[in-house]
Parts: sequence; structure tokens; C-alpha cells
Amino acid sequence: MTDKAYNVLFLCTGNSARSIMAEAILNRDGRGRFKAFSAGSTPSGSVRPEAFALLGKMNYKTEEVRSKSWDEFAAPDAPVMDFVFTVCDNAAKESCPVWPGQPMSAHWGVPDPVAVEGNETERQLAFAEAFRMLSNRISIFTSLPLTSLDKLSLQKKLDEIGSAI
Repeated sequence: MTDKAYNVLFLCTGNSARSIMAEAILNRDGRGRFKAFSAGSTPSGSVRPEAFALLGKMNYKTEEVRSKSWDEFAAPDAPVMDFVFTVCDNAAKESCPVWPGQPMSAHWGVPDPVAVEGNETERQLAFAEAFRMLSNRISIFTSLPLTSLDKLSLQKKLDEIGSAI
């Protein structure tokens, strides 16, 4: 096994909830094997308070997370990404920039909890469900034997994770 930490970018449109939660989950649950980042194609500029509250309640670090543009990760001095995952349907249908190094990528669509209308309990449940889906997928991802899979097998596994609930 390698000592290399894999760089992973989670992309969404607004970078205010799902991609932020995925970044926090992988940075903790990846146990140093991964360095997660998140960004949006049209970032909202702020993280949803519901996402912050849920992550905080579950003792995830949130000090460094912020809503930002994917342009930061396309810059010449940006970290080289090993994996790029889209976590919302809108981002998967948009034209993505060419990432230096051609990282492995997959679409892991998650319903947008921000779009849920209703009372506070219904909104909290939507954020909890998005968190659960992301946590399950990230758990599967972190258990993959990355160094022993060939590129085609790894791509197939990454695509399959997008179907996992």
C-alpha cells in the first residue's frame, strides 16, 4: 500500500450542502489516506446552516469548509486531483473543465436537500438523508483496494458506488 494521500474533489452546483458534507466526511473518515476538497460551478458563496449544524452535531470539522468555485482547482498551482465526483444532477449535466492529470471521475447524484420545502423537521430530514447517502458511498469508496485495481475495474467500481444508497 502506498503512503500517498489521494486528492478528491466533490463538485456540485452551489457548493453549499452536499459537496461540503462529502468533503467533511471524507477528510475525517478517510483517515489520512485522502485529502478532500469541494467546489461548485456556480457557488452560492455560503454554506447552508443546516449542513453546518448536522456536521457539527456529528463532530465533523467545519472550520476550513467554505463555498468556492471550481476555478480554484483548475488553476495551475491547485492540487492535482486523483478523483473528481459530482454529487448533484445539475453538475453532472454541465460542461466540466479539463482537470490536470485526468483524474478518475464518477457521478454520485444525491437529491438536493436545499430544494426541500416544508417545516424545519422536513428540511433537517432531507439534510440527514443526503448525509447518509454520501457517508455510505464514501465508506464504500474508502474500502476499495485502490492500489490493486486496474483503471477499468476501478472506474467500474466508482460508477457502481453512484448507484449505492
